[in-house]
Amino acid sequence: MQPNVHGIFHQPTGSVQYIIWDPASRACAIIDPVLDFDRGSATFSATSADELLRFVGRHELKVELIVDTHPHADHMSAAAYLSDRTGSPTAIGERVAIVQQMWRERYDLPELPVDGRQWHRLLRHGDTITIGSVDLAVAYAPGHTLASIILYNEDVAFVNDTVFLPDVGTARADFPGGSAEELWQTISAIVALPKQVRLMVGHDYPPQGRTAAWECSIDEQRENIHLAGRSAVDFVAWRQSRDATLPLPDLMLLALQVNLNGGRPPLKAPDGRRFLKVPVDYTHL
Repeated sequence: MQPNVHGIFHQPTGSVQYIIWDPASRACAIIDPVLDFDRGSATFSATSADELLRFVGRHELKVELIVDTHPHADHMSAAAYLSDRTGSPTAIGERVAIVQQMWRERYDLPELPVDGRQWHRLLRHGDTITIGSVDLAVAYAPGHTLASIILYNEDVAFVNDTVFLPDVGTARADFPGGSAEELWQTISAIVALPKQVRLMVGHDYPPQGRTAAWECSIDEQRENIHLAGRSAVDFVAWRQSRDATLPLPDLMLLALQVNLNGGRPPLKAPDGRRFLKVPVDYTHL
């Protein structure tokens, strides 16, 4: 029996949040949930996360795991919020500890633990996530970030930000720990999956005239506008050249502080207040 997959699009960041569930047991996992943040008032809200909880309730599902496929740079994670409300464990790729170490100094956060303890489970390449009778294999997917993972089985693959829909392209690879060469290798592994596998992407930035979508086939992905007709050497050179022209994601320097803390706001200062720091002159850090 195929698992059911439901995506919820987050318009402000172009992100896609997923719920995958086993129709027999009603067990489910939530993948890449979004915590809303208003920059103008510097306040968090759970509008998007609560929409996930309402879906879970309507369909009488039981949340067994909440997964982030990587430490996101363009939105804040609602993993901790959802864990607090469902009692479900959280998970992320184990290489997040390396990313924590890279950014602790950039943010001057000596109190931030950098061993991944903010999550209940650190996922390794070759691990299996079991949701009822549904198994999802875990694979390292470096390139966009060094901590990225994909979750897949013979029916579906959650490919995070590695590739988008074919008319949108591929992920940037210029963040600390990113690599255009590794991105090509990861994409090559994705398109080598069995042809029946449904690919679920982490974002959509639909061209004018198309509504937001997030599922495509292996064959469709082979025609990705960033991949078709390019060799590995061509792709790496093109990706690096393009990335050099891109601005940082709007929320990146704020979001990573939350996401590297397991989706929780920054640790409190001695007087009880919380701060989001902005590293000045980021490119020189």
